[in-house]
Amino acid sequence: MAGDLRVRLGVAVFGIPAGLVLIYLGGWPLGVVLAVIAWLGTGEYYALAAQSGARPFRFAGMALAAAIVLLATWRPHIHDLALMGWSLTLVLALGSMAASVFRRGTDGIPLGSVSATVTGFLYSGATLAFIPLLAALPDHAAGPGPMGRFAAPALILFPLAVTWMGDSGAYFTGGAVGGPKLIPSVSPKKTVSGSIGGLVVSALAGAILAQLTLSEIPVWGLSWWQGALAGIVLGGIAQVADLAESVIKREAGVKDSGNLLPGHGGVLDRFDAILFTVPVTFVLLLLKAWVT
Repeated sequence: MAGDLRVRLGVAVFGIPAGLVLIYLGGWPLGVVLAVIAWLGTGEYYALAAQSGARPFRFAGMALAAAIVLLATWRPHIHDLALMGWSLTLVLALGSMAASVFRRGTDGIPLGSVSATVTGFLYSGATLAFIPLLAALPDHAAGPGPMGRFAAPALILFPLAVTWMGDSGAYFTGGAVGGPKLIPSVSPKKTVSGSIGGLVVSALAGAILAQLTLSEIPVWGLSWWQGALAGIVLGGIAQVADLAESVIKREAGVKDSGNLLPGHGGVLDRFDAILFTVPVTFVLLLLKAWVT
């Protein structure tokens, strides 16, 4: 336990500063790294699907997952992403169906293989494409306001920080308090107390981050109480996302989605909740701007 925690902390000591630099730089440096993460995450998803008997079209799905992130970096607007994303999804779905006919036939598990191919692209690629969209939001308003160059990084960091702080809060609260298991058939280690602790920490983190970093951003900014509400929503979504990945791994019969990150498992093990909370954050900000 202690050794595993030391390894995790060692990765974090390197990974967190590198991530912060990339988020600050934004643009193509961030977009290219996100595309690589999308490529790797989609590959891990396809490996899990293969363990369950499916035969996804790996290269096509991984390539398009990286491509949609790069396209969002190039044209970071929801209307453009909607058109490009829908087009790529159709190309991948119809192309996979056609390929399953001519290359695999009925013995190639066509239904499961095509479904896994499209789902992996959406799960690990289309979701990460919302990070460039978040970064571009200040440019679609009256400018970044008093935050200046830090407005875009602040919007990206909000869901990331709330998610990871909530996860840490759940981990330490569950370990300290214990008690009834949350959903033991899916994740035997998660407890009700850990879930509640994670939501509380997410709410506090959302309130503090919103007050310190988002409140001065025109249109898209959040007050402390709006940040707290968003933190609760994101905290709950993050827990569902973590359980969703656990279900997939249990079906595949593996503990981790990969071994890329020492002490953290694979890309999906580290970013599973982010894949859910980043798009949800974008939708919440759109709803907030629409209401106000």
